[in-house]
Amino acid sequence: MKHSIKRQMIVVFLGLLVSFVAALFLINLWLLEPYYIGNKKTQFIGMYEELNYAVKEGVLRAGMLTDSEISESLVFQAEKNNISFLIVDNMGGYITNVHDKEQLKNQLLGYLLNQAQKDSKVLESTDEYQIYQSWNPWNQTDYVEMWGELKDGSQFLLRSPLEGIKESAKISNRFLLSIGSILILISVVSVWYFARRLTAPVLELAALSEQMADLDFNAKYTSGGCDEIGELGANFNRMSEKLESTISELKSANNRLKEDIEQKEQLERMRNDFLGNVSHELKTPIALIQGYAEGLKEGVSDDAESREFYCDVIMDEAAKMNQMVKNLLTLNQLEFGDRDIVFERFDLTALVRGILQSMEILAEQEKINVIFRQEEPAYVWADEFKVEQVVRNYVSNAFHHAGGEKIVEIKIHIEGGKARTTVFNTGMPISGEDVEHIWEKFYKADKAHSREYGGNGIGLSIVKAIMESFHEKYGVNNYDNGVEFWFELDVQ
Repeated sequence: MKHSIKRQMIVVFLGLLVSFVAALFLINLWLLEPYYIGNKKTQFIGMYEELNYAVKEGVLRAGMLTDSEISESLVFQAEKNNISFLIVDNMGGYITNVHDKEQLKNQLLGYLLNQAQKDSKVLESTDEYQIYQSWNPWNQTDYVEMWGELKDGSQFLLRSPLEGIKESAKISNRFLLSIGSILILISVVSVWYFARRLTAPVLELAALSEQMADLDFNAKYTSGGCDEIGELGANFNRMSEKLESTISELKSANNRLKEDIEQKEQLERMRNDFLGNVSHELKTPIALIQGYAEGLKEGVSDDAESREFYCDVIMDEAAKMNQMVKNLLTLNQLEFGDRDIVFERFDLTALVRGILQSMEILAEQEKINVIFRQEEPAYVWADEFKVEQVVRNYVSNAFHHAGGEKIVEIKIHIEGGKARTTVFNTGMPISGEDVEHIWEKFYKADKAHSREYGGNGIGLSIVKAIMESFHEKYGVNNYDNGVEFWFELDVQ
């Protein structure tokens, strides 16, 4: 069989082993030297600190190590880490742990004259020292070098060769290849043997299941065994004895159950969406009616014209509430694929101004500075009532989230046959992780603030449904000082 378990087991285990050996080889080839260099940098920094300590204690004087105990410590640390060092004081005196000091002096001089850096790779640089990887053409050797200035103003150079680690890496890679080849050969034989033993009963079970699929329930597992496969075979035998009499009834019951669950979930989802949308959409007009009614009761204005205006607003909002309920039903239908939208031409400027006028009390309560300077009419094609819902949702959202200077600015910009309406509010931008989800139902970017003003995360999902039913664009832009929501409508 092309995709047999035995073949897959051999391929998988062999592939894992080869991958493991290859990974070790590549890690050894690519990462051993960087790891060694990183460790060498740590050793250099430790040596640098030891040298500074010796300078501070007065051990390094006039070209000699004056304290034998610290001298032995410095030389021991340098030899242990295979580090050569050279220190040159301001008077030209030097201290080193190698006999051939001229090579180190020439290299240090090259760094001081900015010549050695040209052929060197910077590994680390600070105000006190620099660490480089350099190539010495005289002895054809790579080095890790550190040079700089000690606390007393002396110049120093630390050097360690990389040739040893490269040779070690080559030997290690040859060893890995030899051992890996032997392990792969042994693994191929072992995996093939055990795979054959494991797959034989599995193949019998596969043949048994094929017979059962053809409704031949007389087939039985005969290989036996006390392991998991043997237990599985026994279960196959028991299943074949009972399945024939119950399979028809089980399929019918399962089909009915699936239909009932799907219907129940759909009805529950529709009910929750409808209730959530209703509660969200009615909050603002109820608040307006309550505010104006309380104003009338408390006698906010004594003149008949103002009282008549208050009554007109209350009546208008009540009528809108009635229309909103009908529109929410339409919105649910939109989400289920009903695209029967009635387009009409209306003045968007007048619509926005009317919405802002009806929400003056909310603006005063929230101490919002509302800016809308549009004077010229902006005629667009759309469902006027649904556009009003979009604008009202955007403005209400801006009122509740305005911060800082508490400015809400609405603009209408016409260009390229489109009228783009923007609603900007000062405050905190929306976080990146929330921007992708704010259009989803019931999602709340700021849950604490949403609870404070009674938001339930449906307003922007309503905007999304309406704008998609129009086949028009909408979105949100983040700025340093606030957030801007927008939508577009046809002007022709």
